[in-house]
Amino acid sequence: MREAAFAKQNKEKWLRFENILRNNLSTNPDELSALYIEITDHLSYAQTFYPHSNTLKYLNSLSIVAHQKIYKTKRESRSRFITFYTREFPLFFAQYQKQLAIAFLTFALFSIIGAYSSATDKDFVRLILGDGYVNMTLNNIEKGDPMAVYKEINEINMFLGITINNIRVAFNAFVFGLFLSLGSLYILMQNAIMLGAFQYFFYEQGLLWESARTIWIHGTIEISVIIIGGCAGLVMGNSLLFPGTYTRLQSFMRGAKDGLKILLSTIPFFIIAGFLEGFVTRHTQMSDWLAIVIISGSFSLILFYYVLYPIKIKKKYETIDSFQKTT
Repeated sequence: MREAAFAKQNKEKWLRFENILRNNLSTNPDELSALYIEITDHLSYAQTFYPHSNTLKYLNSLSIVAHQKIYKTKRESRSRFITFYTREFPLFFAQYQKQLAIAFLTFALFSIIGAYSSATDKDFVRLILGDGYVNMTLNNIEKGDPMAVYKEINEINMFLGITINNIRVAFNAFVFGLFLSLGSLYILMQNAIMLGAFQYFFYEQGLLWESARTIWIHGTIEISVIIIGGCAGLVMGNSLLFPGTYTRLQSFMRGAKDGLKILLSTIPFFIIAGFLEGFVTRHTQMSDWLAIVIISGSFSLILFYYVLYPIKIKKKYETIDSFQKTT
């Protein structure tokens, strides 16, 4: 659908909503929340299909005013939380698949570099992982329990500690995007090299499968959302590099807001990863098939929510637009 047709189709509804907000007209709070949800859906649509338009600027300003008024009158509907994850965010994130691909490829490349460096330099693993961790793990291997590190702390403390630490890493990957995106790539590089060195270390000990089936129970989601945090940083950093038709400040404010929205989407996944590492990974005696089911399910969840579903919902809107243009 052309921008003009989209605006014409919804103009009356937007003006009515704006009139309610600007003139403080009395209305049912639930009706106001319903209108706000619809406006944010339109905002997500405009962000995807008209990213540098006056329509987007108008809807963005309207949603800000609406947000402020709703929070003054009532708590936002619980359904708003649900629609953010089920509709608003996936449609919004469809426009950032390129940044996600760059973050993923950067992580994959430096993971390979980390493994290769470990294979060609015998001191590299200790340099990256530290003597304390390497010596402790070698000691655990001699005792016949190479993954004992995941059993040393009780479940609750490990869950909380790991979840907070992972959120911190993802937040750093986002904030470092301020350094023209290079900071986010640097954080991804650091973590990727560490992962590559870690996996090669266990390969060298003849324990590649044992380590993979254990750490990827939680690591599939944990690593994925760190990559997504890097994606959020790229979105913010690129807004400084490529302001387009906006001033650099306006572009940065949009990029920071979009990056923060991406980062916030990962919080439930970090909680899941922390739960798996705290309560599930420690059961190293579990059967291979169960570990594979958990790892496959985690990978499928991330792939679906951040790649397949955004593409699907975007195509759905494009199909509706195409139909409307021909009727």
